[in-house]
Amino acid sequence: MEFFFRVQLLIPLISVLALFPLSESNNIQFCDATNIYGDSGCDFMSSVSSKILIKGGTVVNAHHKEVADVYIEDGTIVAVQPNIKVSDDIKVIDATGKFVMPGGIDPHTHLAMEFMGSETIDDFFSGQAAALAGGTTMHIDFVIPVDGSLSAGYEAYVEKAKRSCMDYGFHMAITKWNETVSEEMEIMVKEKGINSFKFFLAYKGSFMVNDELLMEGLKKCKSLGALAMVHAENGDAVFEGQKRMIELGITGPEGHALSRPPVLEGEATARAIRLASFVNTPLYVVHVMSIDAMEEIARARKSGQRVVGEPVVSGLLLNDSVLWDPDFQFAARYVMSPPIRAAGHGTALQAALAAGVLQLVGTDHCTFNSTQKALGIGDFRKIPNGVNGMEERMHLVWNTMVASGQISVTEYVRITSTECARIFNIYPRKGAILVGSDADIIILNPNSSFKISSKSHHYRTDTNVYEGWTGKGKVETTIAGGRVVWENDELKVIPGAGKYIEMPPFSYLFDGIDKADAKYLSSLRAPVERSTT
Repeated sequence: MEFFFRVQLLIPLISVLALFPLSESNNIQFCDATNIYGDSGCDFMSSVSSKILIKGGTVVNAHHKEVADVYIEDGTIVAVQPNIKVSDDIKVIDATGKFVMPGGIDPHTHLAMEFMGSETIDDFFSGQAAALAGGTTMHIDFVIPVDGSLSAGYEAYVEKAKRSCMDYGFHMAITKWNETVSEEMEIMVKEKGINSFKFFLAYKGSFMVNDELLMEGLKKCKSLGALAMVHAENGDAVFEGQKRMIELGITGPEGHALSRPPVLEGEATARAIRLASFVNTPLYVVHVMSIDAMEEIARARKSGQRVVGEPVVSGLLLNDSVLWDPDFQFAARYVMSPPIRAAGHGTALQAALAAGVLQLVGTDHCTFNSTQKALGIGDFRKIPNGVNGMEERMHLVWNTMVASGQISVTEYVRITSTECARIFNIYPRKGAILVGSDADIIILNPNSSFKISSKSHHYRTDTNVYEGWTGKGKVETTIAGGRVVWENDELKVIPGAGKYIEMPPFSYLFDGIDKADAKYLSSLRAPVERSTT
């Protein structure tokens, strides 16, 4: 089925009708997402003004907020100060009474990913377009190696990302170990702009790595100044749990949660943390879903270890009661790994996020439609794992964490944008509204409301795990690369407009690692000289 996106009508209607089909569902103008670059009628968007003044809003950074104007030229912020004067031909956006903030950066997505016998329904264009409508202006996707080859995986993802409409970066997964992989890791860091590598402790028989491989990977990451990331579940125990559920006749979506309880996430998190401590290298734990995992991270951080904890929106807000719904199609849409946990885990993760125990919020956006999810009817092990989140993240985090009073607006900027930019070493180019920063900006109206629906979202999938959710705080304008791409509830996106953002190694997380190593060596009091006579 062809998939199309709404665009603002900037050329005569008769010309538009010749270029683009109309959506049968809502008769709203769409831009053909299957077209490539200059072959697309989307090119008319390039005529949009490259000079923009955002006037009178409260400019919010992670460290400070002030009422000021923001002036943009050619994709870059060139001035942030009160009462900027411009000529009449400059586009002016009135942000009085609203918050002007850095666009969101989603650290954890899976677009066009081949997984569990299927491929995620959102590609780089559709997923990114949805993200822009929700206020996210950059994401970092996970490259999956091809038959263990990092270079082949990288090239495959470069091809997948050609129609990107917003900026993006890459993490790289490591699924096996040999000298070639070690050499390719070095190439990825030094030549391809990748500064993070992910190790799956789950998915036995496919992505899972053992402790020996993890140790080798941690050592290599440290030497390259690259951040090691882990999906922390005990894959061997999960495999046993799955067999147990099938033997008990539990084959529906509830079996997914029952087969991989929080204790297995806690165990793997603790193991990865201890091995990272042994190597003395920073560690990033993706999609922290349970109290068990969060407490291991809190303990490590209290001891001074460099551990980053990333909760995802689904883990913060949902609970596993949905997996027991008698409607398979409804329940299956919530299947992800680690699974959504019982009530209580989410509120504990929110508190940990507010307290700084967890540092930033991702989505693990990995969408499959109802037909794909139906592959697991009769066997929960075959349900493609993943939920949506790229479009909803900024709204739901604001409503849950800021509107409720759990965090401040500056802390919101930190957990949705700035901390990600700092961790992956692209701050202040990204994650800030400062002179010289990229003009990736959102304007959020705290008094406006939002409502989430699969009928109005911008994904390709036919379901939404936040169906019917409402809240306060709406992103009314998104500016990406200096272009207004979301305004008046209309998307204006260009396939190919997104840029690949190279991320250099040795972020702030590596500061002082060499001194700690030297201190360790001096503490050994070894080798001891002994007489051989």
